[in-house]
Amino acid sequence: MIPYQPEFRLALPTVYGPKDYRDFRAVLEHIDHFLVNTGIEMRFAAGQLAKHESEKELSEKRKMSYLQKNRRALRYGIIRALTGDSIRDVAVRVADSNLLQWFTLTSPADRSRPLSKSTVERMEKMFDDGDIADLVHECNRAAADARTAREMFLREAGLRMDKVFADTTCVKADMHFPVDWVLLRDAARTLIKAVILIRKHGLRHRIGPPDEFLRKMNRLCIEMTHTRKKPDAPKHRKKILRRMKKLIAVIEQHGWNYCNLLESEWTETDWSESEAAVVLSRMKNVLDQLPAAVRQAHERIIGERRVPNKDKILSLYESNSHVLVRGKAGAEVEFGNALYLAEQEDGLIIDWKFIKEQPPSDSTLLKDSVTRITSEYGRPASYAADRGFDSAANREAFEEMGLFNAVCPRSPVSLTERLLDSDFRELQKRRGSTEARIGIFKNAYLGRPLKSKGFKNRRIRIEWCVLTHNLWKIAVMAAQAREESQEQKRAS
Repeated sequence: MIPYQPEFRLALPTVYGPKDYRDFRAVLEHIDHFLVNTGIEMRFAAGQLAKHESEKELSEKRKMSYLQKNRRALRYGIIRALTGDSIRDVAVRVADSNLLQWFTLTSPADRSRPLSKSTVERMEKMFDDGDIADLVHECNRAAADARTAREMFLREAGLRMDKVFADTTCVKADMHFPVDWVLLRDAARTLIKAVILIRKHGLRHRIGPPDEFLRKMNRLCIEMTHTRKKPDAPKHRKKILRRMKKLIAVIEQHGWNYCNLLESEWTETDWSESEAAVVLSRMKNVLDQLPAAVRQAHERIIGERRVPNKDKILSLYESNSHVLVRGKAGAEVEFGNALYLAEQEDGLIIDWKFIKEQPPSDSTLLKDSVTRITSEYGRPASYAADRGFDSAANREAFEEMGLFNAVCPRSPVSLTERLLDSDFRELQKRRGSTEARIGIFKNAYLGRPLKSKGFKNRRIRIEWCVLTHNLWKIAVMAAQAREESQEQKRAS
C-alpha cells in the first residue's frame, strides 16, 4: 500500500460552448472517471514506482513526486494522441486551457504548472517496452468487468472479447518518394548543414564556401527534373548523374574530414559530449549509407538494371521502411511498415503488431495473434478476416482450437458454400467495419504520415495511440449510455 493524497482540483467552469466542445469535454471527464474509479491509473503509477525503487531507495516525498510524474506522463500522452497535435502544440494548448489543465493534473488549487514541450517529450518515452501495451490490456479487461459495465455503460454485462475481427494496413513512413538521385541530394544537404554547424562552433577544416555545394547540387536536381521532357532523356539523366557522383564524392570527403575533426576535438567547442554525439551520429548515419546510395543510383540510372526491394535504400533516415505492394486505388505501392490490428465486437483494439522487417503474408500472422489474445482475455469464440488470412494451415488450426472460422475463403466456390451459414454472414458483414476502424485509427490518431522518427519511437507512438483510441471508445460508449438513459427518463 502506498499512501497518496489525491490532488485537489478546482471544479471546471460551466461553459455553454458548441457541441464539439461539450463532446470533447465529456470524453475527457469519462476517461478521467474510468482511470480513477477502476484504479488503473494508480496501479500503473505504483508499478512504475516499484521499478524505480528497485534501483535506489526513495524518501516518502520523492515517492509522491514520482507517482505524480507517472500520472501526468500518462495523461499528457493521452491528450497528445487524442488531439493529434505536435508536442509543442500540446504544451501550448494545455497551458491555455482550463479543461486540459484539469485533465493533466497541472492545475491544483494554489497554482497552475503546465509542462514544457521538452518535458512532455521525455515523458512519452520514459516507460519501458511493453508498459503501455500492458496498460491497454488492463483497460480492456476492466471494460469487460461487470462492475465497470454497470458504472460506465449502465448495463449488467461487460464488453465481450470473444469475437475477433482483424486486418492489416501500412503505416507510412515520414519520407518523400524514394527517387535514387534525390537520395544524393538528401545526403548533400545533411552533410553540408552539419559542416556549417560545426564551423559555427569553432572547428574548421580546409573547404570552399559550404553553401556553394548546396547550390551546385540544387542546380543538378533542377536539371534532372527537366530532362524527362527531352526526347533523349535517358542519355541526359546519365550525364547529370555522373556530375552528381563527382560532386557527392567531394562532399563525402569533406563530411569525413569534419566528422573526424569533431570526434577528436569536440572539447574545443561549446558543445557538451552528448550534443557533439548527436551531430556525429547524424553525419555517420549518412556517410555510412552514401556509397550504397551512389551504387544504387548508378545501377538504376546508368546501368538501367533493377535493384531488388530487399537491397534498396528507400530513405537515409528511416532504415526500417519497406516497399509494400498494396494494390489499392491511389496506393498501388506504399513505403513504411505493416501494422496488424485486431478488434473486438464493440471496436476496442485487443491485439496489434507493428512489423519491423519485410512483412510476411497475412495468413502467417493469425496463429500468433490468437495465442496472444488467448493469453490476455481467454480463448475467443470466432475469428473474422479477409481472404488474405485464409490458408489450409489456418483452417486446420481453427479446428484444433475449436474456434469458429469466419475468415473469408480464397476460393469462390468455398465462399459460396460458407455464405449459406448465417453466423458466417453476420461476422463477415461486421468485419467490413474493421476497415473503418483502421481508417479512424490512422487518420485521427496516428496521423498521415506518422511523424515519429525511427522504428522504436514509431512503435511507442502506436502503443500510445492504441491506448487512447480504446479510452476514447470507452468514454464515447459511456456518454451514449447516459444520454440514452436521460432520454428514457424524459420520455417516461
